[in-house]
Amino acid sequence: MHLYKSIKINKILFAALLCILISSIFPSLSQAEGFKILSAETKLKEHVFHLDANMDLEFSYDALEALRSGVPLIVLINIEVQQDRNWWWDKTIAKLEQGYLLLYHALSEKYIIHNLNSGAQVNYISLNTALHSLSNIRDFPLIDKNLLDEDDEYYVRLRTYLDIESLPAPMRPIAYISSQWQLESDWFSWPLKP
Repeated sequence: MHLYKSIKINKILFAALLCILISSIFPSLSQAEGFKILSAETKLKEHVFHLDANMDLEFSYDALEALRSGVPLIVLINIEVQQDRNWWWDKTIAKLEQGYLLLYHALSEKYIIHNLNSGAQVNYISLNTALHSLSNIRDFPLIDKNLLDEDDEYYVRLRTYLDIESLPAPMRPIAYISSQWQLESDWFSWPLKP
């Protein structure tokens, strides 16, 4: 039984590596779209700021092929609350990281999103519905209003990216140099106001 699992894992890694090598030899066949933050806002509910955000998570061909071959992908979302200061560097008031594991379960033919922070897991029947869910943050508790001084100005920064460090070790060297794996949004900022 142990030998069977080892052979299966080696086949999955080989298939994923083959996809990466083919795309690096023929880069025009697969163009990475990238990640973008489309919109984000905060709302005050019962003295706590909550975050809503819409993202465009366009995975590259290589990333999707690796996912379908059994390689789990981790998407990280960085959120920062900054105090705007005129004469000094802006001060970080809160820093959060949300992590989501996206994987394909071949036996059930379902896509699974596992929240690495809360442990919650949801199954989806298609990749599109999974990515739609992953692309929308709703009612995420951000920071308590009592931690902020009413006389100061604050803003929120948000970005998302594919965690290359979480890929299997044989895939990482190619992922570091291939544009197909450099999936990262720019920082998106907006003022934090009730």
